[in-house]
Amino acid sequence: MFGTKILEYWDDILRDLGEVVAIPSVAKPQEGPHPFGDEAARVIDKGMELASRYGLTAKNVDYYAMHAEIGAGEENAVVMAHLDVVPAGEGWLTDPYALSIHDGRAWGRGVADNKGPAIVALHCLRALRDAGVVGKRKLRVVLGSAEEIGMQDLGHYFSKEQHPTMGFTPDGEYGICHCEKGLLSFTVSGEVGEKIVSFKAGTVQNAVPYKAEADVLCCDQGFAKLQEAAKAEGGDFVLTRTENGAHILANGKAAHASHPSSGVNAAAHLIRLLVSVWGEKCGKLLCFADEKIGFVTDGSPLGVDCSDEPSGALTFNLGLFSAENGKGQLTVDIRYPALSNGGEISEKIRAQAEAAGLEFALLSDAVPLYLPKDGPLVQLLSGVYEDVTGEKCTVYSMGGGTYARQMFGNGVAFGAGFPGEIANEHNCNESVDLEKFKLHAQICCEAMYRLFTAD
Repeated sequence: MFGTKILEYWDDILRDLGEVVAIPSVAKPQEGPHPFGDEAARVIDKGMELASRYGLTAKNVDYYAMHAEIGAGEENAVVMAHLDVVPAGEGWLTDPYALSIHDGRAWGRGVADNKGPAIVALHCLRALRDAGVVGKRKLRVVLGSAEEIGMQDLGHYFSKEQHPTMGFTPDGEYGICHCEKGLLSFTVSGEVGEKIVSFKAGTVQNAVPYKAEADVLCCDQGFAKLQEAAKAEGGDFVLTRTENGAHILANGKAAHASHPSSGVNAAAHLIRLLVSVWGEKCGKLLCFADEKIGFVTDGSPLGVDCSDEPSGALTFNLGLFSAENGKGQLTVDIRYPALSNGGEISEKIRAQAEAAGLEFALLSDAVPLYLPKDGPLVQLLSGVYEDVTGEKCTVYSMGGGTYARQMFGNGVAFGAGFPGEIANEHNCNESVDLEKFKLHAQICCEAMYRLFTAD
């Protein structure tokens, strides 16, 4: 099989992965000419540099995304990955922005999500070019710079570039994800009580906040009540007496928003603590968050819980909460089932937020992805997986949102992780097992070969 060719490039893959991991490419609002910040632009420059190093034809599309390609023809087979990452956060045992290899694993922010698979895909393209393989169509590796903050990068890219005829993104788990839930996000804004000086939790909406902090006004008696409530609550709190009140730190556990029940939401715990002590004096927003969100991760307090056979149950993540000067805002990430309607879900939430005297704003509603299990793309990739691994390829659905939903119904998520593997994406100490990473590289290379040459 052609896929084993990629192993000839293994040392180069690890070298180049180190170069991109070293760039803290957290996408953020525009800086100067760069749509997602200077570091997101810098990693696109690095991708262009690597493609040039491999002798590939490459194009930077306004720093939204880049592609490298081989071949020609009317059709366009695409492998799509992203070079932006979520913030490093705290608790790392190694430098998150320096590739570290030990204990049979590679460690660093982005090695799994998604810089490692991106570098592998570029080298697969290089291997096909070096071997002189003649394809039936163009084969592109498209690398984006803002997947983690809503995928606006590819909307711009595909407004200027050819849409894919077929393809996959190595940003999920093997076997093949033929169904992705809808992605809905919104904010609720409103007043907070005068006792709340400030409140800050979360770094991105698509992760469970691992830490929340608040400064509050209180007397000695109020501080004693906070201490009692913190013990009763059972969360991980650190209370510090200040000149006019208290500083409260709540510790939780980060997790991806598609699996919020596997984390511990520090924001929800801190909200519960404050409301348990001061009730309505915390203001409308905190009371709404405590009553209508709380620790529940299926949306049932708001009446939006639902489920279907292809994709399972709705998930609901309180990802961000901030307050200052009497005003606050929370941001929620919802993954809803493929057969559900995002508009109906958001309107239910809007009605309850406005009834509570709060402002609701819909940020995004990305419709679900659904490809039939017996379709030609799923069958082609299933054959690749089974031929390389000797194992049956499962076809599944997930709550995570990948670039597959940007492929106009012509792509799926395929790899790069394996079932049961713990990579700590969106958490500290992100890492990949190097032997499994090598296996992924062979699967990816064989898949790209077949996409390129299939009739």
